[in-house]
Amino acid sequence: MNAAAERHHQHWCQALTRVSERVAGAPAYLTSGRVVRATGLVLEVVGLRVPLGSGCRIELTCDGGGGASGFAEAEVVGFAGDKLFLMPLAEISGLTPGARVFPLGQDGAGARRFPLGDALLGRVVDGNGRPLDGGEPVDEAPHDTLAAPPLNPLARAPIDAQVDVGIRALNTLLSIGRGQRMGLFAGSGVGKSVLLGMMARYTSADVIVVGLIGERGREVKDFIDNILGEEGRRRAVVVAAPADTSPLQRLQGAAYATRLAEYFRDAGRNVLLIMDSLTRYAMAQREIALAIGEPPATKGYPPSVFAKLPGLVERAGNGESGGGSITAFYTVLTEGDDQQDPIADAARAILDGHVVLSRGLAEAGHYPAIDIEASISRAMNHIVDERQWRRAQRFKQLFSRYQRNRDLISVGAYSPGHDPLLDQAVQLYPEIEAFLQQAISDRAGIDDAQRDLEALLP
Repeated sequence: MNAAAERHHQHWCQALTRVSERVAGAPAYLTSGRVVRATGLVLEVVGLRVPLGSGCRIELTCDGGGGASGFAEAEVVGFAGDKLFLMPLAEISGLTPGARVFPLGQDGAGARRFPLGDALLGRVVDGNGRPLDGGEPVDEAPHDTLAAPPLNPLARAPIDAQVDVGIRALNTLLSIGRGQRMGLFAGSGVGKSVLLGMMARYTSADVIVVGLIGERGREVKDFIDNILGEEGRRRAVVVAAPADTSPLQRLQGAAYATRLAEYFRDAGRNVLLIMDSLTRYAMAQREIALAIGEPPATKGYPPSVFAKLPGLVERAGNGESGGGSITAFYTVLTEGDDQQDPIADAARAILDGHVVLSRGLAEAGHYPAIDIEASISRAMNHIVDERQWRRAQRFKQLFSRYQRNRDLISVGAYSPGHDPLLDQAVQLYPEIEAFLQQAISDRAGIDDAQRDLEALLP
């Protein structure tokens, strides 16, 4: 055998070896099911036995009725008997009766993995971890599932240190602890996004994770470019699942943002998690639950919605002692400024405090439009000293006393000398109002804010 023939023989031997290795590593058989019904958002599939929450691929055909033209991803959201209920992650076309459905993963377990790690800092990704900013793919980043084992509540570090959020009213009157979970309750158009952007830029955190869930697509770009800004974006990961994505994508986007925050916390970093909004997350779960036949309960929300909310929120907070933390802000949309909305009511019960934005203050040009009387931080008395606590309480008393007598003062029916606290409130109110207002470009650190409050109330 000459040299050329020998090289040819070796080439074919190597090729056969590679093929045999691939064949040996392939599963002995490939399970699949078939689509038997498609109604609204839900597909019914028979012939598969995979766990709830598993990912699947649905075979699509071209318009001409020929062979397969591609696949669409879906997730198992329920089952009844031998039927699985699947919901696609995106709009699909080319679906035909009897289309084959394959579980994701070689082991058939359907585990879907998402990119994590420092490679995502400064990036904007969708709910699947795919870049939306036109940058390089993040395939080389470490991948993991969205599920994470819950922390033992007794192993969590206590909330004992104040975090600087750069907002004067919050740093002094509603002090927030590292690892605290706060709700931002607001209607539409009262400055919610601007306040979130200020906290994203000014908060002392190693990493910022922003989940824009169910918002308008225009607001996503506006938040990133004009509100978050270049300074905030450098240390941030933005997960965007706008309103035009499927409800499953919106749920997944919120879970993915939380999983990213957990990854950085477990690495020992202090994370600021901003979720805008928790209400859109609840609405996405309502769409899914109603589509698979779950009965509505409170104002059209099925019971699974109120089970999902604490499951998401409880993942934030402090890690074990000596580790990292997740300080979280969840926005809650109050329909018609109704604070008794079922989602707002449920959120108040599971969060560590709430900041209420007032439409009346916003309409009067008072920004940030924080309603000090209606807002509370449940951890404040554990993270500030006695002097600051008493000074904050004194400020709230003066503000409240003035507000209760505002109509009398406006019509000239107020006469000084009868109520010393009201007299002091009237005298100091212009300074109190100026203290609560803050321009978007101004940062008020903890020390500066406390000095300003001390100068106002010695």
